[in-house]
Order: sequence, then structure tokens, then C-alpha cells
Amino acid sequence: MKNKVAFVTGSGQGIGKAIALRLAKDGFSVAVADFNSQTARQVADEIIQAGGKAVAVTVDVSKRDRVFAAVEEARNALGGFDVIVNNAGVAPTTPIEEISAEIVDKVYDINVKGVIWGIQAAVAAFKAEGHGGKIINACSQAGHVGNPELAVYSSSKFAVRGLTQTAARDLAPAGITVNGYCPGIVKTPMWDEIDRQVSRQAGQPAGYGTAEFAKRITLGRLSEPEDVAACVSFLAGPDSNYMTGQSLLIDGGMVFN
Repeated sequence: MKNKVAFVTGSGQGIGKAIALRLAKDGFSVAVADFNSQTARQVADEIIQAGGKAVAVTVDVSKRDRVFAAVEEARNALGGFDVIVNNAGVAPTTPIEEISAEIVDKVYDINVKGVIWGIQAAVAAFKAEGHGGKIINACSQAGHVGNPELAVYSSSKFAVRGLTQTAARDLAPAGITVNGYCPGIVKTPMWDEIDRQVSRQAGQPAGYGTAEFAKRITLGRLSEPEDVAACVSFLAGPDSNYMTGQSLLIDGGMVFN
């Protein structure tokens, strides 16, 4: 993967950070893109200190113009553009009767519109480079089966799976593949917050939500961010060249298709 450039949104922490570090290990030059400029810089520095090539890019994925600008910044700084990982997302708990217009807008602006803008910006960058490329979208096992108390998040990830399928068909003639990855319960700050909310709403101590969800994991353990990064590594590399339109479950066996 030397001389290849990958752009990863939401890579200042959690799954995104693990993806950025793994792609750097694979040989990619990595644009560490995050809303938090400080954490993006820290991850980029970690890659550079390990002998890799990286640049930190600040981006709000809900804003179309900022996504385009960030992709162009990364393309110029790293000398190319080959892979985008639309990883950034939010996952608030939303019991049906408590869903508000504000929370729907926030989740869809980031989880759905952010993917659309990332796809569009990547296509423009691939065209500028004169070749195809790979688009990889963050879905979820909750994008295959609706999860309790996660109605807005689950529906946003169902939308991402649909976008992935349609974009794969539309962009194939340009030599662009589009796939997704669908984690389950991953040990990240995002999951910690979900656990706190679910446990509180059930009137139980922290950890209750995790224990309830974990009962559904066939392999009997929560995922590490590195498990998900390994799946993205496959999707970003040449071994997945004949795959498009798929959203791979990497959830320890929570959902079987």
C-alpha cells in the first residue's frame, strides 16, 4: 500500500483511531480527519513517530463544503487520494417516545449526510487523480437489525447500507468500489456513553446495558477497535477488489445473514 493515501473521518479516537493506525501499518499515508483537531493531531503524530506518513485534518462531516475542503487538503498534503473511510458517527439512545426533531437532525446530519458528502468528495478526488478508488462506509449490526432504544441510530445505519448499495452500482463504471463495515459492541468512548444511557433508563448501574447487549454475541466477548480495523484493512486493500455493495458484519456473531 505504499504510495496510497487513505482519508479516515472520526479518527481522533475509538474505532477511527484504530483504523488510521492499522492503515498506516499497512503502508498507507493517512489523513487523520476529526472534528477535534487536538485528538486528530495526536493520532497523526503517533503514526509519524512510528515511521509512517500522516497529516491531521479538522473537519465537520455534517458540512458538505468542509468535507470537500478537507479531502482536497489531504490530497494536496499527501500527494494523492485512493481510499476514504467514512467512519465518523454518533449514537445517542432514543426511546421512541422521546425522539425529538433536534436529535434526528443531529444523527442524520453526521451519520447519513456525512457519508453522502464523503462519497461525493472522494469521487471528485478520484477524478482529479485520474483513477478509481475505494469508498468504505461505517454501518453497524444495528443497520441490519433494529436495536432497542437506538431507533434513530439504527435507522441512520440502515440508510448507510442503502447508500452503499446504490453508490456501488452508480460508481462501478468509474472504477470505484463502495463497501461498508458493520461493527457490534466495541470498547470505545461511544459505547461507554450508550451503556450509561441504557443502564440509567433501565434504573440499573453502569455496565447493565453492556451485559444485556453482550448476551447476543456468539463469540462471547466485546469487540476491540482493532477487530474492526482489521476488517477495514481488508476492504481498503487489493484482496477486496472484486467486492462492492457489501456491508460486512464484524460483530462477533450478533447478526447472521
